[in-house]
Amino acid sequence: MSGGGSRQLAAMKLLAKFSIIFVVVFGLGLSAAGYFSYSLLQRNAREQVEDRAKIMMETALAMRRYTVDQVKPALVKTGAAKAAGAPDLFHPETVPAFAATEMFTYVREKYPDYFYKEAALNPTNPRDRAEDWEADIINNFRNHPDQKIFSGDRMTPMGKSLYLARPLRAGASCLECHSTPAAAPAAMVELYGPANGFGWKQDDVIAAQIVSVPASLPEQMANHEFRQLMTLLLGVGAVTLLFLNALLVVLVIRPVSQLAHSAELISEGKMDVPELPCRGHCEISMLVASFNRMHRSLLAAMKMLDKE
Repeated sequence: MSGGGSRQLAAMKLLAKFSIIFVVVFGLGLSAAGYFSYSLLQRNAREQVEDRAKIMMETALAMRRYTVDQVKPALVKTGAAKAAGAPDLFHPETVPAFAATEMFTYVREKYPDYFYKEAALNPTNPRDRAEDWEADIINNFRNHPDQKIFSGDRMTPMGKSLYLARPLRAGASCLECHSTPAAAPAAMVELYGPANGFGWKQDDVIAAQIVSVPASLPEQMANHEFRQLMTLLLGVGAVTLLFLNALLVVLVIRPVSQLAHSAELISEGKMDVPELPCRGHCEISMLVASFNRMHRSLLAAMKMLDKE
């Protein structure tokens, strides 16, 4: 193999060794970053899901308030709630829980993974009746009056689910229809019956807002963010490796190869080799400068021998 081929092979070996070292070190750092970032992304994804659920709860509360403060009074004022000469009319749309639940069906068109329910122990509408686990949440709020929010996990036939709950208390406006059957609109009693949704007391926890979402949703969000992060880091690592290899070739391999080539020519007796360019003050530059001085000294010594 020629000297040029040997130098190229040595340069390739040096680049390969450097690349292997970089990949190993970068891989270890990437593994550590992935391990810690994945748990952080999972926590952030869950917090994001919970924050979105809180916003949805606030939106439902705003819908309840709008129904009580504006929709129902407007119907009463225009006479839509009570027709002249006709029995009392009842519009489910004026019920805050009904309005909030119906509103959320539109929200689910954009966020189909989120489920909303105003679960009650003694509801007027049967669809709002609390299941066993929902009843436990309501009773927990009753036993802990200062608790404003409650979150947890539960297993369902479809897998693990996350939920966020807030208590709902009976206000003065609620008692207009839910104190006794006699005080309620006759049309409401006729629609739902006199057995359910009555006997409420002001400020009692009568229901809970519950937003639930499959646990797979934050996991999917975390996995998506994790893949993006790892892809970005791998891209940065690849670009960094290419950049460092280019610097290694320009700053180390090329000057050393030139140095080796000149030394090889001098060893063959070719003393007319031009001096190598020397720029900067790094170790390679100092080596080149020392080689040039040695070359000049060798030339001077050869001239002195020729004179003798």
